[in-house]
Amino acid sequence: MSVRPALAAAAAAGAALFLLVAPALPASAAPYETVTVDPVGRIAEDGTVTLSGTYRCTAGSGPVFVSSSVSGRSSSSRYGIGGTRALCDGVEHSWENTGKPTQGALEPGAAHVEATLMELSLQGGLPLPRFHAAEQRDITLTKG
Repeated sequence: MSVRPALAAAAAAGAALFLLVAPALPASAAPYETVTVDPVGRIAEDGTVTLSGTYRCTAGSGPVFVSSSVSGRSSSSRYGIGGTRALCDGVEHSWENTGKPTQGALEPGAAHVEATLMELSLQGGLPLPRFHAAEQRDITLTKG
């Protein structure tokens, strides 16, 4: 098996595992590992969405990221909005993710955001997710 199909299979397995595990995640793994979502996000004229918040985590064995997704008030579809590499030093940091969902998919107003603090940890040669914290929050998307 060449490297590209193997990496694609590993990414697909990690994504599938995330979808199975994410809804059952606690608000945070421990009091010292947290992720928050700001109550207001921005949506630009071209549809680019910017979400933000804070996170805190301790050192991990692999790279750690703050990922985020958003859904509009009248949609069951979720859209991934970027990812930020996290610095896990036990100190609270800000995060900001930007992404451009399908044109017209989101508009200013009520939205629902999920942010996840996730580490990619090698297990048996595959990068598998290890969740540090997650938060879901209703927010307002404003023009900007």
